[in-house]
Amino acid sequence: MEPTAGRPPRNLGEPAVANRPQRVSRAGQRRRPSGEAPPLPRTLNRSGRLWLTAAAAVLLLWAGVVSNQRTAVWVLEADHAVVEWVAGMRTTLLTNLMQTVHALGSRWTIRVLFWATVVALVALRRFRHLFVFLGATLAVTAFTGFLAYLFVWPRPLGVEILGDWSGYANPSRSVAVFTATVVGMLYSLTPSGRLRRAGKPVITVLVTALSFSLVYLAVNSPSDVLIGAIIGVTIPLVAFRMITPNEVFPVTYHHGSSAHLDVGGRRGQAIHQALEDQLGIQVAEIKPFGLSGSAGSTPLRVTVKGDPETWLFAKLYAGSHLRSDRWYKLGRTLLYGRLEDEKPFNTVRRLVQQEDYALRLMHGAGVRSPEPFGIVEITPEREYLVVTEFFTDAQELGEPQVEVDDRIIDDGLRIIRRLWDAGLAHRDIKPANLLVRDGRVHLIDVFFAEVRPSPWRQAVDLANMMLVLATRSSPEQVYRRARLQFNDDEIAEAFAATSGITMPSQLRKAMRDEGRDLHKEFLRLLPEWPRPIAIQRWSIRRVGLMFGVAMLALLALLTALSSFESAGLL
Repeated sequence: MEPTAGRPPRNLGEPAVANRPQRVSRAGQRRRPSGEAPPLPRTLNRSGRLWLTAAAAVLLLWAGVVSNQRTAVWVLEADHAVVEWVAGMRTTLLTNLMQTVHALGSRWTIRVLFWATVVALVALRRFRHLFVFLGATLAVTAFTGFLAYLFVWPRPLGVEILGDWSGYANPSRSVAVFTATVVGMLYSLTPSGRLRRAGKPVITVLVTALSFSLVYLAVNSPSDVLIGAIIGVTIPLVAFRMITPNEVFPVTYHHGSSAHLDVGGRRGQAIHQALEDQLGIQVAEIKPFGLSGSAGSTPLRVTVKGDPETWLFAKLYAGSHLRSDRWYKLGRTLLYGRLEDEKPFNTVRRLVQQEDYALRLMHGAGVRSPEPFGIVEITPEREYLVVTEFFTDAQELGEPQVEVDDRIIDDGLRIIRRLWDAGLAHRDIKPANLLVRDGRVHLIDVFFAEVRPSPWRQAVDLANMMLVLATRSSPEQVYRRARLQFNDDEIAEAFAATSGITMPSQLRKAMRDEGRDLHKEFLRLLPEWPRPIAIQRWSIRRVGLMFGVAMLALLALLTALSSFESAGLL
């Protein structure tokens, strides 16, 4: 007779099964000496350093020139001589041409380029590049305006000015803002490589043409356009190189999750080096693996040299994943209150430490989960790998070729019982995180795991496990087997605590593909229909957080509009 109350039998004669360590040769570990750069250092590259040095040198030199009256007069005379000589070449045809080229620096041209780039970046959901583009352009506008009022440099004297102008001459604001806009477009919209390299000479030609037209029309002197161009290149170049380096945030147009970072090029070489130095393994190949089931990291399969070759599994975490985690948890807090029962991580290091710690807890609790191999540092505080055992010949539980029988159902439910007994919750039970190998269910991706979770969170794990198993069998079969390890009250609590938002998106999709409301079918099997457990949790902190976010968003919007208007972009 099946038990319906109290605590039913839990182990069904099945002891906890420890994973067999993979035979991976680990020799030749190397400690990085003090002062040596990490495998993937964050650098400006040689061109970035040169532009930054040139900008600092020119601005310091120019500040010295302006502060010395005799030197300032000499520079004014030299500028005047050049402008006067160029003005001597004026012809009607050339003047018309120069006035056309002068339109490159007009407010309307810059507005069209600026807002077209903003719209494109929003449409492409490349928000980090968008914020850097906005910040760099506004910084150039503000900085050149500040320098103009600091230097108080006059327009060319004694020569008729044929173009539009306003304010002081140095640095040339039109050259600086136009240059910053087109450089920002290049680094935010153009993929690294041949196309970006081809764009640099085009920008050089356009900026040179605009600068020459301003000198020809006597709107600016050579020193004005030179300093404007240097500022216009340096600020966006340094910003994009430091905040959106191509190794971390590549500009690509292929479809895929923004969480999946490129593991080729310099990053791929750095991962090879780090694995060999820090874990002492000889790497043959690194390639993305299982991307469809991962939205919070970049999963990789590492081929280890040997006879025969073996595999390890690794997850690459970077600063972008940390920020995504923060925004995700903030959004859930605003929408549902205390739904997630945890706080965001402060650093990438803490994030990877959490996953490695959770792996060791799962392993020690007798849950069939990947054996942890350690943490590998790629860039300190920025990028790390969590390396684990790779389950060969394993298939996702949701795949059609996997036959879900009573043994598989019992094994999956036994995982939940062991988590409960160990005081753990997985918090992301879905088909992609349940692998079947040799007739056994293995639990992976333990990043969200919690120690001493709320009863609500543990109940949700049970319901999600039963729903996943039912997608490949039937609610009646899963419910019947669940009552061998859980009583009716525990099962009722699980489905009372579960609603659409508590189910992972992959699980919801699998249920839609089945064309059945499995949650409702389970409820019909219960002796009594349970009262749903409310998800919403209101508190003073949540209300204050919602008010603070709204005020910050409004303040940011007003500040941005004011900055755009003062920069002439509105």
